[in-house]
Amino acid sequence: MQAKSANFLTVIKGPKQFVIPIYQRTYSWQISQCNKLFNDILRISKEGSSPGHFIGSVVYFQENIHTVSDVPKLLVIDGQQRLTTISIMIAALAEFVRDNQVNIDTNFTKLQNYYLLNAEEEGDLRYKLLLTRRDKDSLINIIKGVPLGTDASLRVADNFKFFKEKINAENAVGIYNGIMRLFIVDVALEKDKDNPQLIFESLNSTGLDLSQADLIRNYILMGQEIKLQTELYEKYWYPMEQSYGNEYTASFDWFMRDYLSVKTGTIPRIDRVYDSFKTYASSSKAPDSITEVVQDIYKFSGYYVNMVLHKEPDAELQKGFKNISKLKVDVCYPFLLPVYNDYETGTITNDEFKQIISLVENYVFRRAICGIPTNSMNKTFATIYKAIQKTDYLEGVKAAFQLMDSYKRFPTDTEFEKEIVVKEVYNFRNRNYLLSKLENYKRKEFVNVDDYTIEHIIPQNPELSGEWQRMLGDDWKEVQSKYLHSLGNLTLTGYNSELSDKPFNLKKTMVGGFNDSPIRLNDFLRTVDIWNAENIEARAKELAEKARQIWFAPNLSQEVLDKYSTEEKTTTVYSIEQYEHLKGEMLDLYHALKKRILNIDSSVKEEYKKLYIAFKSSTNFVDIVPQKVRLRLSLNIDYPDMIDPKGLCKDVSGLGRWGNGDVEVGISNINELDDVMELIQQAFDKQLEYI
Repeated sequence: MQAKSANFLTVIKGPKQFVIPIYQRTYSWQISQCNKLFNDILRISKEGSSPGHFIGSVVYFQENIHTVSDVPKLLVIDGQQRLTTISIMIAALAEFVRDNQVNIDTNFTKLQNYYLLNAEEEGDLRYKLLLTRRDKDSLINIIKGVPLGTDASLRVADNFKFFKEKINAENAVGIYNGIMRLFIVDVALEKDKDNPQLIFESLNSTGLDLSQADLIRNYILMGQEIKLQTELYEKYWYPMEQSYGNEYTASFDWFMRDYLSVKTGTIPRIDRVYDSFKTYASSSKAPDSITEVVQDIYKFSGYYVNMVLHKEPDAELQKGFKNISKLKVDVCYPFLLPVYNDYETGTITNDEFKQIISLVENYVFRRAICGIPTNSMNKTFATIYKAIQKTDYLEGVKAAFQLMDSYKRFPTDTEFEKEIVVKEVYNFRNRNYLLSKLENYKRKEFVNVDDYTIEHIIPQNPELSGEWQRMLGDDWKEVQSKYLHSLGNLTLTGYNSELSDKPFNLKKTMVGGFNDSPIRLNDFLRTVDIWNAENIEARAKELAEKARQIWFAPNLSQEVLDKYSTEEKTTTVYSIEQYEHLKGEMLDLYHALKKRILNIDSSVKEEYKKLYIAFKSSTNFVDIVPQKVRLRLSLNIDYPDMIDPKGLCKDVSGLGRWGNGDVEVGISNINELDDVMELIQQAFDKQLEYI
């Protein structure tokens, strides 16, 4: 590599051609950037003692040093924007000099032949700077003096127009003198000695200039011969980019993250996708040839676009993908991508694929209703595909979902119906989705919930009318507070302002009221004459039963599940009686502590081990060893992560204690319960981060 400070015009003068590789981004400088460069050039032209103005680096390498040519082709790795902008400015200056009387030490022909053209050459080789796509044709037409049409590159056309309007008789000489004082770092690489990709990475190490997807594209294409670059880009990469439309910048990095999760089994950080891809591409997991790698990315990208950007041609599948989008559950795509591939290859049928999509939708929604934290789902969806036994594919998927427990669990019908009845649906993020599915269940004429207003049957007004108070009873405030935002008290209406706080009977019988409504969510309301806690609960139970059918759970028999279960069968059964020190006051203390731990979350389970008692969700977070005068607790959390202002904890890492974890704390009486529970809660919360 040779790097030196050089005058810009000296670098581009002489027979040579700077080629922008096809994979590079198109020219993108805005008017504001052109204006700044223009003003800088004018300023340095007036600073007589100034040696020049540094504008950055131009990094390039010769594509084939073994080819004898009068015009070497130099592939630009960095500096495209500067090269292009100054070339456009020189073209504008050349036109002005040609068409106006200017006392300047150059002329139109010199400006073109020195800095824009290889004058003795023909075809593409005639031009010193060869851009890509529309940029290329637009710059060539400017140099040839051909008017730009409506299909011209917007940035090239706008910036050329800008410079033409800025250059005049008063500043033309200054512009020329300023351009002559521009300096760059001229970095010439030797292809067989230097690694262009490593240099490219160092030039873009901040990650601000290029997205992860840009870096991946350049990594794939930069090291290939021109012919293969062009083939891979034109046949696969460019169509793939175009399929995202305006969403390419926002979505492609996320696709690559999900793609790598599928291929590697590990979820990369979104800002480290490029690094993860490099590791994958050089591993045995990747296809052997770069063409196969690109073909595979192209294939899976098509699945992703169909799912995420809703370009799926099958209407029923698209409906399922749209429902998943409404639930904002992007973490499911590392599971659905390989399933989609199985669908495309005929491993599963269209109907089986639809059922699997529904299972994903139902799994996510039931968990949301039941308030199960979402931080477990990214790893769940990244690993569940590998757990599928494909002898009976659909049954295997159902079994994989049904066998998950603890924080990964698919909520049962009982849990789901219980929670949907009491949940404050009005404040639920997915309430419109919920009401829409309930309203449109088995309905051919689709009702768009967004066209209606959500109506509280018991009004929200804290000062209810006397009629409402009498209907709800003496404890009307408690009834209103308990049921106000719950499913049983919500419906849809187009007459929200008319219904307002009116008594229930008027809400039923008025024009546009419940009796007059075509909305099926109002069916129950037409059958009752009073609205109180009993009827709210009855309606909620009815809707919960419908919800259970809509968001169905897998329901394989235990006999079938046993075929898929990988749990080890234990022959030894332990009980609380085996712990000799759990008696009297120590047993009472244990029961008090146990009650508090189990109340942390419904997923927490107690398990008796040979030497300790374990409390676990997805894994153990606290283990208890009963001792004569205290309960010794092992907390499964790194000691440095523990917040322990009272200094109750002890670091026992490496000491070989029974139980899981590096933190030990003891409790000997009931008064210490609150302090110890704060520490146990930290261990529980920390385990959630690893689910």
